[in-house]
Amino acid sequence: MAELDARRQAIKDNFIKNRGYWAPIWDQVLALSPEFFEAYTQLSSVPWKHGTLEPKVKEFMYIAADASHTHLYNAGTRIHIENALRHGATEAEIFEVLMMTAAIGIHGVTVGVPVLMEELAAAGKLDDEAMDERQVKLKAEFEKNRGYWAPMWDGVLKLDPDFFEAFCKYSSVPWTRGTLEPKVREFVYIAADAAPTHLYEPGLRLHIRNAIGYGATKEELMEVLELVTAIGVHTITESVPILVQAAKMAGQSA
Repeated sequence: MAELDARRQAIKDNFIKNRGYWAPIWDQVLALSPEFFEAYTQLSSVPWKHGTLEPKVKEFMYIAADASHTHLYNAGTRIHIENALRHGATEAEIFEVLMMTAAIGIHGVTVGVPVLMEELAAAGKLDDEAMDERQVKLKAEFEKNRGYWAPMWDGVLKLDPDFFEAFCKYSSVPWTRGTLEPKVREFVYIAADAAPTHLYEPGLRLHIRNAIGYGATKEELMEVLELVTAIGVHTITESVPILVQAAKMAGQSA
């Protein structure tokens, strides 16, 4: 990139000061519109200038949103893993974030099972039998490992205890083997559920409630929500290189 003019250099310096890093993609955005990049810097910097979460936890939120199967923005995942490591995170902690983020694949079931239950009931094919001994044991194990129970799990446990048992084991690994504090684990679920590419309100409500129970403050929770809004800029970071190349081919760019 050509040498920056004074205004663009000041904007770049401010971004680095507030966010603690720079990535090559920002060069093109800054060149196209210093006004937009300055506004994005101001928006994305609020949690960094006025927030309460430690820097590595902030980076965990970006990792959860970027690495989620609803987004899979590898460029951002790489940047924020590198940032988290630089802020003192361990490989084990970051893998814990990834394990918890991977668990949101269960939402295909938690959204689908209530619909399935309603339709089975309407068709007269849903029994009202109480949970058997195995199902009661599985429920207790989930509550022990995950620290909560929600009505959405009743249908899953009722329809397929084998699947529920497998998911309980799968989703409990970070809770039985991990090192992050419980409220930070809940922040990861909140980030993945609140990300604009997912917006899973039942999980968002559940995990906000859990986080509050683990001592999270309103400031911390608001900060998590603010951090994940940043993935909206990926419209820009994915599209600007295409625009720059196309404009150059059309003779509209140097």
